[in-house]
Amino acid sequence: MDYRTDSPPVLKDFLTYHETIQGHSRATVDEYYLDLRNFFRYLKLHRGLVPRGEELENISISDVDLDFVGSVTLEEVYDYLSFLARDKEKFTRAREEEYGLTASSRARKIAAIRSFYKYLTAKAKLLEENPVQDLDSPKAKKTLPRYLSLEEAQRLLSSVDGKNRERDYCILCIFLNCGLRISEIVGLNLSDVRSDHLRVLGKGNKERVVYLNDATRKALDDYLVIRKQTAAVDKNALFLSNRRTRVSREGLHAMVKKSLAVAGLDASKYSAHKLRHTAATLMLSQGVDVRTLQEVLGHEHLNTTQIYTHVDNTELRVAAQANPLGKYRPDQKKNED
Repeated sequence: MDYRTDSPPVLKDFLTYHETIQGHSRATVDEYYLDLRNFFRYLKLHRGLVPRGEELENISISDVDLDFVGSVTLEEVYDYLSFLARDKEKFTRAREEEYGLTASSRARKIAAIRSFYKYLTAKAKLLEENPVQDLDSPKAKKTLPRYLSLEEAQRLLSSVDGKNRERDYCILCIFLNCGLRISEIVGLNLSDVRSDHLRVLGKGNKERVVYLNDATRKALDDYLVIRKQTAAVDKNALFLSNRRTRVSREGLHAMVKKSLAVAGLDASKYSAHKLRHTAATLMLSQGVDVRTLQEVLGHEHLNTTQIYTHVDNTELRVAAQANPLGKYRPDQKKNED
């Protein structure tokens, strides 16, 4: 999938703007592409421009132009929302057919449509009026994130074993102590490891500093001994797969699921991202200020952390040390026994 070759000019220019000028990650731009492609496909079907009954995924958008996108109406967008809520398959690979996207998923697709038309009117000046100016987003239910308790997190760390023990333990330590995203861990390079912190490249290619507590620093030191003895294919990558290439998102997801199962935890309820929630929850439980947590996690938007206040490095160091897993090591507990 490459939007550069698969997109009509009116869409390609928008996506290029977000990648080059706005500095959005390729993953974010790809999501915009998929969401808008789906919308244009629906419009062609809805307007009778393709044979009735045509499968949505088979509809080409190569002929979509400014006249086509400029003629959209709010009624059409709300019809599309209704289609997403009731008719669209939820999971194409599910064992049983399920239909209808959640409110949060629909809201993301609406955000892509809004951004596209804002670009056409405010930035590119290709349209005089924004046809989706008054578009409302679906109201999403607010749910509390699922996370591990302190005892469960300790159990997970204690159960790590196998030929990649040092690597897997280090990755889980970074998840649970630092709250990094899976993409951020995959992207870590050897040069990103400093004496007391990691240099992390987050969403939108935004760089931040994440400080290390004692347990995470020890886990990194132990892994680096192994890493430096490995003839890596990717010489820059911090974490390597069994093929000595950079670990993948899929590989990390599988490792986390396997580790959860070995620890006797329900792998169907938790994921790599839930470990990030666990880190945030444990730090908050120890009195870390929400503003500090915003910096630690690399949150940007108000609806994520509701705070935009700058936090100095001293408070970030305190946040790193405040995680109750900061001084926990399974081998230490065994020696005490």
